[in-house]
Amino acid sequence: MFIDFVQIQVRAGHGGDGCVSFRREKFIPKGGPDGGDGGKGGDVVFEADENLHTLQDIVHHRIFRAQHGQKGGSQNMSGRFADDIVIKVPVGTIIKDQETGELLCDLTENRQRAVLAKGGQGGKGNSRFKSPTNRTPREFTPGERGEEKFLDLELKVLADVGLVGFPNAGKSTLLASVTAAKPKIANYPFTTLTPNLGIIKIGEYRSLVLADIPGLIEGAHEGKGLGVQFLKHIERTKALAFLIDVQSANPEKDYVTLKKELKAFNKELLNRPRLVVLTKIDTVDTLPKRTKMKDGTPVLMISSVAQTGLEKLVKTLWKML
Repeated sequence: MFIDFVQIQVRAGHGGDGCVSFRREKFIPKGGPDGGDGGKGGDVVFEADENLHTLQDIVHHRIFRAQHGQKGGSQNMSGRFADDIVIKVPVGTIIKDQETGELLCDLTENRQRAVLAKGGQGGKGNSRFKSPTNRTPREFTPGERGEEKFLDLELKVLADVGLVGFPNAGKSTLLASVTAAKPKIANYPFTTLTPNLGIIKIGEYRSLVLADIPGLIEGAHEGKGLGVQFLKHIERTKALAFLIDVQSANPEKDYVTLKKELKAFNKELLNRPRLVVLTKIDTVDTLPKRTKMKDGTPVLMISSVAQTGLEKLVKTLWKML
């Protein structure tokens, strides 16, 4: 199941208390203080993992707790520092404070880490309080409490090119044709219910990541159809490819409608490089004589089924980045 939003509570570990202890050895009945310090509590750490693609694992654990530091011991023994708890999330996860809405971190690189709840420092043992005027101190300090936070985790997929179009425009078929991705494909609207990612290898060291965004309909920015829940995934892309069925009664109108939906959601999206792709050209006898849309956006024609125009499309997308 694709989960891209979850609310959780995190609790860092408390620091261990300092120890009150006095040295007691044979022939030394009144030894001085030897109480050790408490150990530090564990932090709550988030780490981006490129092998994860959903927040599904986190949704089942709404509260994450780090361990507490150990209490100090006699003979000036410090308490054990607690281990941190590391929560792995997909690359592209942003984390906000649930109460204030403040953006705390944006994990955009594999293995990137962020400490979002710090463990408490250990308390001081009584040996710390010895002085010329107080040789048998009984003072100590308790460990500090660990931080506790309520967090919103939101996943926005990372891709080079976002495939945008109405339902059944051929986005999933294209993704399956040029990458190793295996999205669900069928001849009815809203087949794609979650974003799908595919990688095109270009030479030995280069690659192009495509994101198949679930189909838009007019009014998507207002929540119609699949609504804005997937529009947010387009925000991370560097370029856009508008896929329109070549059999559409009015491709220009479809294109304008798609642009309007993106602009209503985030007007900055239309500042990115974009391309119009007329799909399913194997289903018509005569191809339209169109190389540009009215706003000057270039047009390419492809058939994913017949493997027509795909090589040119990939080269064009690469040059757009």
